[in-house]
Amino acid sequence: MRIGFHASHEQHSPRDLLDAVITAEEAGFDAAMCSDHFAPWGARQGHSGFAWTWLGAALASTDFSIGVVTSPGGRYHPAVLAQAVATTAEMFPGRFWAALGSGEALNEHITARPWPPKDERDRRLHASAALMQDLLRGKLVSAAGTVQMHQARIWSLPDVLPPLLAAAVSPQTAEDTAAWADGMITVAPQTDEPGRVRAAFREAGGRGPAYLQIHLCLADSEDEALASARDQWWHAGVPADRVWDLSLPEQFDEFGPPDDAQVQRSVLVSASAEHLAAAVRALGEGFDTVFLHHVGKDQHRFLERAREELLPALRESA
Repeated sequence: MRIGFHASHEQHSPRDLLDAVITAEEAGFDAAMCSDHFAPWGARQGHSGFAWTWLGAALASTDFSIGVVTSPGGRYHPAVLAQAVATTAEMFPGRFWAALGSGEALNEHITARPWPPKDERDRRLHASAALMQDLLRGKLVSAAGTVQMHQARIWSLPDVLPPLLAAAVSPQTAEDTAAWADGMITVAPQTDEPGRVRAAFREAGGRGPAYLQIHLCLADSEDEALASARDQWWHAGVPADRVWDLSLPEQFDEFGPPDDAQVQRSVLVSASAEHLAAAVRALGEGFDTVFLHHVGKDQHRFLERAREELLPALRESA
């Protein structure tokens, strides 16, 4: 199991996040990934840089692979997103992947189009993924169905096709995306145990790597870790069926502070690197790469402890 670092655009300025990902590679992480948001999950997080500008700088400043979780068909037309994927992969062959999800209103509402129900978002995702795969193979593409496209062609193509993974939170989504995805990524902790999501993907014929993103908070005391997680992962108190449909960070904040149990259902919280290593190892069993997302604001203290304690503990347990 490879251990990756997650760069959260919602919580840090692009400049600070670039510094963090460079430090993560120096600390011994094997890979990295980032989010692609237009807005943060809450006002406390306070940032949301443009992922694609940052990805170019991050890949040019490091040597490991970096991926992104993004969504086609909303604020990004799939032809434009495919062009962004192609350009990034052409510049950094073999070092870039993109995972496609159905999106959240938080990021997609800005187009002023009605936010579609889940089944419609899923149809849009599947149609967009197929069109993007054709474009990345150099085809001239037109479409008049769920997603419309007129004679689109990408002229700067990579020699090595970048994988288009599926971002799946539930077993049902994992099963539905298995036909087109080059791999999958899910998240933990969550309601559906990540192994069930991975198993659903494989049982439906899903191929390629299986990645897992884990939210965690490592601090010098349990109380500090819990307080830091509560402050930055405030939206842990939002009901799961509302997360996809709220449009503004302030709407997430209105749910009030999450209680300790809600935080701990969303984030692994501990003062002990050894305890976190055991929890990460258990959740990550069967996954090819696990990406650690430290939800606290102090990334450099986390990366220091990751280098000195967490990564050695993970590799020793392996």
